[in-house]
Amino acid sequence: MAQSLAKEFTKGLWAEIPPFRLVLGLCPTLAVTKTVENGIGMGLATTFVLVFSNLLVSLLRNTIPPKVRIACYIVIIATFVTIVELVMQAFTYPLFLKLGIFIPLIVVNCIVLGRAEAFASKNTPVLSVADGLGIGIGFTLSLASLGAVRELIGSGTITIWGGNPVFAVGDWYQPFSFMVEAPGAFVALGLMLAGMNLIGKK
Repeated sequence: MAQSLAKEFTKGLWAEIPPFRLVLGLCPTLAVTKTVENGIGMGLATTFVLVFSNLLVSLLRNTIPPKVRIACYIVIIATFVTIVELVMQAFTYPLFLKLGIFIPLIVVNCIVLGRAEAFASKNTPVLSVADGLGIGIGFTLSLASLGAVRELIGSGTITIWGGNPVFAVGDWYQPFSFMVEAPGAFVALGLMLAGMNLIGKK
């Protein structure tokens, strides 16, 4: 049991890490990773939804009729997205404004719906929670690392919570602002995907 739990948790940290290995969830990945703070915020919100939707889908897997399973999964996911949205509005409103429409769009995120359909609906609640947690943490790390690359090259800073830089390159550095624009997101993601593939092959 412990080995199964460890396997389901750790696969999301490398072997099936989104978006670099599964190539899923690219829309929020490209849109919100101008800063590390945005990446972490989006990742944690998605992790919460993943864990609890996986848990509930697994608990109800023998109750939900097969013909309406996708609709039921979306209702379950939407419930937890609403909880995340309300909590963020109450406690992290500036971050909520930065992430904007991408918080409600977690409802149709292919990572969340994919885990519900492919894993949680076929496995026990404990394994489903481990799967959701691993995939969620992997997604958070992906967004944070992409945000770090883009923010560091594009702005010369690393910003986490509150808008105050925790790291700044210095006045000598001329930021390459292309990296914090939409085309820069594609370039950074492509280079990181190439790096992941090279490491995976070795």
